[in-house]
Amino acid sequence: MEKAYNPRPVLDYMKDNPLVPVFACGSYVILIFAGQYLMRNQQSWQWRRVMAAWNLLLSVFSFVGMARTFPNLIHNLVTYTLRDNFCIDPRVTYGSGSTGLWVQLFILSKFPELFDTFFIVIHKKPLIFLHWYHHITVLLFCWHSYVTTSPPGIFFVVMNYSVHASMYFYYFLMAIKMRPKWLDPMIITTFQISQMVVGVAVTLTGFYYYSTDKACKIERENNTAAFIMYGSYLFLFLQFFVARYYKAKTTKNRKIA
Repeated sequence: MEKAYNPRPVLDYMKDNPLVPVFACGSYVILIFAGQYLMRNQQSWQWRRVMAAWNLLLSVFSFVGMARTFPNLIHNLVTYTLRDNFCIDPRVTYGSGSTGLWVQLFILSKFPELFDTFFIVIHKKPLIFLHWYHHITVLLFCWHSYVTTSPPGIFFVVMNYSVHASMYFYYFLMAIKMRPKWLDPMIITTFQISQMVVGVAVTLTGFYYYSTDKACKIERENNTAAFIMYGSYLFLFLQFFVARYYKAKTTKNRKIA
């Protein structure tokens, strides 16, 4: 069934309805601030079990998605030149069949992932800029990349599936209070930063082929958006890394001294 999957009907719907992600992101922002306002004088909810189940579901989904798309990426890198992986029509490299299904599911998964913020709001945890900025920009970028059939999209899909598989499993272990001591949160943040470094490298490679090969199907606007997005993520995640693991440790050591 996966091998015979035709993603065209959903793709056509997405092309015909470009305001869907804009409406979703606008509603998301409104609900964030409305939720925080409603919770300001309320006790935090105790939904750890629901949150644990949600994170486990996303982890399993991401792991399966990684398993279904990673072999295709390797096959493409072995079969085609690097230029072809960045330039030819994705219907040839990853846009149909089982990989096409899981790429499409990846794009659509950015909508339910917005629900992550619900648990932050009801548990009255700090909602940092990086969190909601990341959710909004990823959803908008993924939708645009898919409807414009971005050739290097498979790189981003595999990276994100891989990082999310471990990240959401870590959140699941935290929710059930069973995180092993060796699984330091720094490891997860390092995975996330590594994804951003590779993302910037992919976009720079895209700029190279766009500027040197007129037949390359990379779209300048989409690749520029990817560069800005991944570049800003890299900066924000590095900032977060320093604040959480370096400055906090330095402050703690000063207090002990």
